[in-house]
Amino acid sequence: MIIQDEYITFTIGRQKKIALIAHDSKKQDLVEWVLENKDLLKSHFLCGTGTTARLIAEHSTLPVKAYNSGPLGGDLQIGSRIVEGTVDFVIFFWDPLEAQPHDPDVKALLRIAAVYDIPIANNRATADFLLTSKYMSGEYERKVINYNRNINSRLKKLMEE
Repeated sequence: MIIQDEYITFTIGRQKKIALIAHDSKKQDLVEWVLENKDLLKSHFLCGTGTTARLIAEHSTLPVKAYNSGPLGGDLQIGSRIVEGTVDFVIFFWDPLEAQPHDPDVKALLRIAAVYDIPIANNRATADFLLTSKYMSGEYERKVINYNRNINSRLKKLMEE
């Protein structure tokens, strides 16, 4: 059965499932940010890509589930977890001034976060704003466009032509 509503609502629970990602030149900045926010982050589930997850776990002693490094598919793994509903918040300190060999993967991650209406911070200021939001301590209902409905509508129009 296909849901015919225009939007599908998903709940981000009180305990957030947060992905932590950083390009090489931003890893130390992310580790410092995590240390500054350790007391708040310790009540959430944390995961991250390769070296970033390892550095955060080593320096903060917080448990961080590690996926592959970004260039080896870690960004895509995080994206697939968004689709599966096991990541609902992303902190990604990226370097906009340095070319990345896995740039298509980064764009795919950003795209899937937008498709699934996932909060994503790309720098320290945005991460600070998100972490201090009233939604960090409560539930949040996010609305995702029902793309299956859109696809079925397009197919129906094509069949009528």
